[in-house]
Amino acid sequence: MSHPDLTPNEIQLLQESINSNTKTVNIRLRQGEYQYDLAKEIASFQLELKFPNVKDLTRKLYGEKESNEARFIRKIQTILKKMEKSDIVRILPKKMPWELQRYTLSSFKFQDVDKNLVTLATPQQIEQMQNLSTLLGASPKGTSATKIARASYIKAKILILALITVLSYAAVLWSLLQRIINSIIFVPAFCIAVTSSLILGKLLSQKNSHYSSQ
Repeated sequence: MSHPDLTPNEIQLLQESINSNTKTVNIRLRQGEYQYDLAKEIASFQLELKFPNVKDLTRKLYGEKESNEARFIRKIQTILKKMEKSDIVRILPKKMPWELQRYTLSSFKFQDVDKNLVTLATPQQIEQMQNLSTLLGASPKGTSATKIARASYIKAKILILALITVLSYAAVLWSLLQRIINSIIFVPAFCIAVTSSLILGKLLSQKNSHYSSQ
């Protein structure tokens, strides 16, 4: 099975969910209900070493049309939030502020509020994932590849944000040099410049932390 590069934190979350004992939760996980369907679908993603966001889940379960309906997406997010409070799912940190949150299961085995035992993967699937996650966590080569991929990803984002920052500040400066300041140009350019500068600073900090940890 091919797999994407995973960060050490993602590998750890994967191992924790696979190795977790049966968890007792205070909501129902009954087939045909949203909570069960979402948990089952997150499990199917995790078995492929993927962590889905709300649109991934909605598209897979309910189709493309529903995944573009803002009201339905908010409904699914509310259910996922309830599942997070019950410690069925966990939310992964965003890589960028505008990205959607991604979800992971805290376990593949639960006892719900009705005392029903719910297993979201077969023993064979769990055993396979245990072996694979252990291999990923222990492989120096895999860890090195993940670090290199993450460093390249951060560099690309830094270059893009640096370009946006320069262009937006240039637009601000140009606007200030005019006899009459055009607020339609000045205000958006100034907001974009400030926002991109803050995000750029955060990315540069992440880059420095990445190299410090090597």
